[in-house]
Amino acid sequence: MPGIERSSIDSAPATRIAFLGGYEPRRCGIATFTTDLCEAVAAAAPGAECFAGAMNDRAEGYRYPLRVRFEVFEKELDSYRRGADFLNFNNADVLCVQHEFGIFGGAAGSHLLALLKEVRMPVVTTFHTVLRDPSPAQRKVMEEVVRRSDRVVVMARQGAAMLREIYAVPEAKVDVIPHGIPDIPFADSSSCKAQFGVEGRRVLLTFGLLGPGKGIEHVIEALPEIVRRHPQVVYLVLGATHPHLVAREGESYRLSLERLAEDRGVKEHVIFYNRFVSLDDLKEFIGATDIYVTPYLNEQQITSGTLAYVFGAGKAVVSTRYWHAQELLAEGRGKLVPFRDPAAIAEAVGAFLDDPVLMERTRHAAYALGREMIWPAVAQRYLEAFQRARVDRRAAPRAAFGGWTLASRPYDLPPLRLDHIVRMSDGTGIFQHAIFNVPNFHEGYCTDDNARAFILCNLLDETGGDSPLENLHRLATGYLAFLAAALNNQTGHFRNFMSHGRQWLEHAGSEDSHARALWAVGVGAGRSRNTGHRRLCVQLFERGLTIVGTFSSPRAWAFTLLGIHEYLRGYPITPAVLDARALLTGELLRLWKSCATENWPWFEPSATYDNARLCQALILSGQWMPNPEALEIGLKSLRWLTSIQKTQAGNFRPIGSNGFYQRDGARADFDQQPVEAQAMVSACLEAFRATQDAAWSREAKRAFEWFLGRNDLGLPLYDATTGGCSDGLHADRINENQGAESSLAFHLALAEMNYAEHPVAEPLHT
Repeated sequence: MPGIERSSIDSAPATRIAFLGGYEPRRCGIATFTTDLCEAVAAAAPGAECFAGAMNDRAEGYRYPLRVRFEVFEKELDSYRRGADFLNFNNADVLCVQHEFGIFGGAAGSHLLALLKEVRMPVVTTFHTVLRDPSPAQRKVMEEVVRRSDRVVVMARQGAAMLREIYAVPEAKVDVIPHGIPDIPFADSSSCKAQFGVEGRRVLLTFGLLGPGKGIEHVIEALPEIVRRHPQVVYLVLGATHPHLVAREGESYRLSLERLAEDRGVKEHVIFYNRFVSLDDLKEFIGATDIYVTPYLNEQQITSGTLAYVFGAGKAVVSTRYWHAQELLAEGRGKLVPFRDPAAIAEAVGAFLDDPVLMERTRHAAYALGREMIWPAVAQRYLEAFQRARVDRRAAPRAAFGGWTLASRPYDLPPLRLDHIVRMSDGTGIFQHAIFNVPNFHEGYCTDDNARAFILCNLLDETGGDSPLENLHRLATGYLAFLAAALNNQTGHFRNFMSHGRQWLEHAGSEDSHARALWAVGVGAGRSRNTGHRRLCVQLFERGLTIVGTFSSPRAWAFTLLGIHEYLRGYPITPAVLDARALLTGELLRLWKSCATENWPWFEPSATYDNARLCQALILSGQWMPNPEALEIGLKSLRWLTSIQKTQAGNFRPIGSNGFYQRDGARADFDQQPVEAQAMVSACLEAFRATQDAAWSREAKRAFEWFLGRNDLGLPLYDATTGGCSDGLHADRINENQGAESSLAFHLALAEMNYAEHPVAEPLHT
């Protein structure tokens, strides 16, 4: 693999080198790699100070070694900014980021961008995954990470080619540096077998964190044929199940493998060693191995640390044809087999066992190339990449405070605090009302608020809210169960109000509440990562959609359109849903044309509640149908709405619910409702996404600040001590009750504002 010419490297070496990624004792491949790389670079540059920032996937973190100077919590956006502050204050000369989508929070790992936007030193990013067919969110994150990195590193030539061809990364910006490996002597396996009780047997090994993508079942399927030809074979599966998989599914994958081995009659030839082993132990296992089998199922895998370890130790390898394996095992350095092909695995393993001369020749070829992959060699290559990044940097790093004006630094948003939402919820759903910050049992529950709460849970789960994941899943399940119970299957209508005694108080709710329920289950159908939730949402959406053609409420049309757009992100070719979108968009356009004038550019003779949702629905339809007329009217009506909901001092002033605003009449300034501010935040952010006009972002910020005290009374409605939001702003005071609608309005607006800093995917429309 090509090195870096030293002639272009600055003679002044980096003296403070920072690394960001997982870090041991966290158990994942990125953590192992970051730890090994940091230690190897420290050994290769004894005059440099090497330290690390550790990505945490759990609230309690880990007991890190002294090299870890700061921690970043995966789902907490502000934690990334604090990490950037630490790096800037400590004058790091270069930052080396280990990038894998799954270790960073936010849509497609977009929270990382909050750190990269703030750091002032050169950045070298190692891409452990390069996707050939990224989602829109993944592509945008990749492109932004590349843009904010001075150099990028991949571990295989295929990865470099993909960066050039798919992401348009200049070739001069890319370094190909192999995955580092420990320096294990070339040795005969027989000397290490006795300690494991497998002396006299031929050992096949697969190791690493277990999960369905590993393809181990195909090796077990191959074992009957292998054992028939070579009865002394034993297959050792080494490694713990991935912790995230255990949390979701327990040990179901490992148990399925054990049952398969028993069903195929090879249980005496399979050993499962359920441990995350240390490097020293791993060396012993590798030493006892005759053939390493890597049956992974994903062709696009450009990096495999486990393959690199065993290959570099000079072991014979049988592997499926994923990209990293294709490069390492070329030219007789191993055997490649098709994916999901037990017969081919059996044939390749048998070819090595039948021909000791072939196996020995293959081992020596692998070991020779492996000398370029040992950690001291790899560390030197990284040091050269760090120096080139410093030379490539076009502008000197800014001082830590120099660029932190209010105009340039990201807007500081309140931290997420769901205490009040949890307090307002029980096993049935979320209560409608509160007396101060105490749930009001007497008023019971409603579908409207459970729909809003379900949307919030999905938004936070997708974009990386810092509430514990299991808490979000539990809450979401309860809210969805309420929505499922609300649908009257005999009539096709969602009911709205339920007593504290779980008795429905009506046969059918309003058109608006029905549409809000559709909106929520549309979000679940298009966005939920919980398979059961998603399937139930599809059923509820399709059942509830059948009657919306009879609705006459413009807001019900708008809420339904928001739900339709969410549903279509998961199921884009659904004729009945596409037809409903066209119908409801047409109804809003018809309403506009029958009412709007130059002086009253609005859909109705009065502007009442949730006004901005009408604009938002048309902006969405205009973008995605596409329908240029709908987009133009959506933006025009929203401009008018922002103009009449603003004080002379520049504060957001929503139309009051105490009389609303009648054409040719006086507008009501009070009582101001939180849902109006939330709707304006959502609509303005949608307008920004459609136009990229920064004026819309400023309008969204203005509306959000209404919650925080930039309003007529200068009083905050959001209570940071409880996580609740007051029910409204009166002419002389705030309404101190913190009901569900108001508190959810704030948290949904906060989630949208947090998302807006990293707009890498189509957002939830809250």
